[in-house]
Amino acid sequence: MAVYVFDGTMTGLLCCVFRAFQFKEFDVKVQTEGNAHQNLFDESVRVYSEEKQAERVWQGLKSKISASSLRNWYFTFLSEQEVAYQHLFDYSIYIFKHQYAVEKNFGHHDVLALAQWAKQVGREKHRMEAFVRFKKCKDGLFLSLVRPDFNVLPLISKHFKARYQDQRWLIYDEKRRYGIYYDLKQVHQVNLNAAEIDQNIHIGSSQSFTIELDDQEELYDQLWKDYFKSVNIVARDNPKLHVQYVPKRYWRYMNEKQV
Repeated sequence: MAVYVFDGTMTGLLCCVFRAFQFKEFDVKVQTEGNAHQNLFDESVRVYSEEKQAERVWQGLKSKISASSLRNWYFTFLSEQEVAYQHLFDYSIYIFKHQYAVEKNFGHHDVLALAQWAKQVGREKHRMEAFVRFKKCKDGLFLSLVRPDFNVLPLISKHFKARYQDQRWLIYDEKRRYGIYYDLKQVHQVNLNAAEIDQNIHIGSSQSFTIELDDQEELYDQLWKDYFKSVNIVARDNPKLHVQYVPKRYWRYMNEKQV
């Protein structure tokens, strides 16, 4: 079996699909760099990212499937899971091999898998939009540190830009080490180098840095906690149901959950 190794980008994965049709290789395993594992008889092929090839495949998908299915493709890619990448590759091959529409054939395991992955990523997107909390820094920037299960920052930028148009904000993904920053005009992707921020970091030490919060941030934080406590009806507390709708892994973002 051929093993296509790509750089983990969407461009790279689309180029894997391009190569499969170029060389008529469809029984292929796709893997990202650093996660490539192969058997003794596997043939490993390094697939390089080429924008023109990726664009041809993407435009081909656009012409073959609906906008909702294309959305599912993109959402599935943002899951960043190796098994999901394989489903995306096989799904694309399946789509291109048929002249008639097969995108709704949920009896096919790859079509079903994309719908399931897209649902999980979509759920994470909505939870981030609901549970993200900001802290005001001394320079007026509103900052939020998050660690979502999937790479949903590209999906939530539109929501926060529309909701907070009159303030500068930064949502930083600690796990993936990049963020989205709104400068009152546009949203930009930013990458922070902890070594440049904290000059006292030494090799082997933990990379951490301090952020100066606005003097009134503690007051605002307490006001929100008091409001949350005042609207809570103790007699109707249902911890099991509460955790179902607000999983504990999101509590770290929420002021009202901090003691």
